[in-house]
Amino acid sequence: MDLYGRKWSRREIEKHVGRLDQIGGLRRMIYKEGPEEGVELIQVRTGGGLTFYISPTRGMDISLEEFMGFPISWQSANGDIHPSYYDARGSEWSRTATGGLLMTCGLTQVGTSTIDNGVELGLHGRAHHIAARQITAEGNWVDNEYVMKVKGIVEETTAFGDYLRLTREYKILLGKNIIYLNDTVENLGFSPSPHMILYHFNFGFPFINKLTNFSFPSTKITSRDQGVSTEGYDQWGDPEIGYQEKVYYHENLNSYEIINGKRMTTVSIANPNFPSPHTKGNCPLKLELSWDADHLPLFTQWKMNGAGTNVLGIEPGNCHVEGRKAERENGTLIVLEPGKSLTYPFRIELGTAPVTSRILPNQP
Repeated sequence: MDLYGRKWSRREIEKHVGRLDQIGGLRRMIYKEGPEEGVELIQVRTGGGLTFYISPTRGMDISLEEFMGFPISWQSANGDIHPSYYDARGSEWSRTATGGLLMTCGLTQVGTSTIDNGVELGLHGRAHHIAARQITAEGNWVDNEYVMKVKGIVEETTAFGDYLRLTREYKILLGKNIIYLNDTVENLGFSPSPHMILYHFNFGFPFINKLTNFSFPSTKITSRDQGVSTEGYDQWGDPEIGYQEKVYYHENLNSYEIINGKRMTTVSIANPNFPSPHTKGNCPLKLELSWDADHLPLFTQWKMNGAGTNVLGIEPGNCHVEGRKAERENGTLIVLEPGKSLTYPFRIELGTAPVTSRILPNQP
């Protein structure tokens, strides 16, 4: 294991602590008051300064993520509100969207509320508000590596229609500030099912500020809204009162091979002056978000540099965000056949020193 600047064997590190949780590990907890009452969180501490919280109550999504006690992710005004308050109509999703590092949108609808083939569909679908089943959270030694895994199943069902199952697993190695996320979506029904999915990663202050640099792998960038320029899409400023959100589509993604032969693409976000408990800032911090470029061929960028919100969304997906009806009419709606599945691997890595870009030109 790599920890504290050196390599350790299992028995070496165990000599120094009464219990491994002293360094890092998993802990399950439940909120006890207000609209968050009953929400379960699984705290993950990597031992390298990274802490984050997975919520089985909310689709196995990730709430707050922080490094050395300073936040990386954005939290909405709603907090970790219990999904029992969720209203699926129209844009009511925004009243119970928690923010956090990851909100999953889907599994059959993403984006603007719409009516598709007579079915009323709310903003961003139901996945973020569905509680998981068969939850496991465990850490085990594998030779001299301590491996933590958190797993759960999220199902979007109707009595007489779609039956999609999302099996989600996180893997984290003690001492490393890397999150491996692997999702598999299966159609357990006996009819073809529309399948839209978007991974709504949210980054906020102090990681995102006017000093933050962005590196995007896209060679085609367009604005969702007509008449809105793409100028300044890769810049950030001080939060503005009355700021109007900007949404950009990134396509034609450069990619490289990294996980099990998958063609992966990467967005890099770097802050050269991230806060430090020791130096009053000046701690260079870089985050790399990588995913499968074949099954998630585009990403939506949500730029909301507004006072009281101030969030950057990086949202890999298999669709745009104008809703299922528009996707169907454009001929781009993904349909998952009965018994078929798709797998979506991710890697999220934090580093305190600049990381050399690993992006290569598009592969044939």
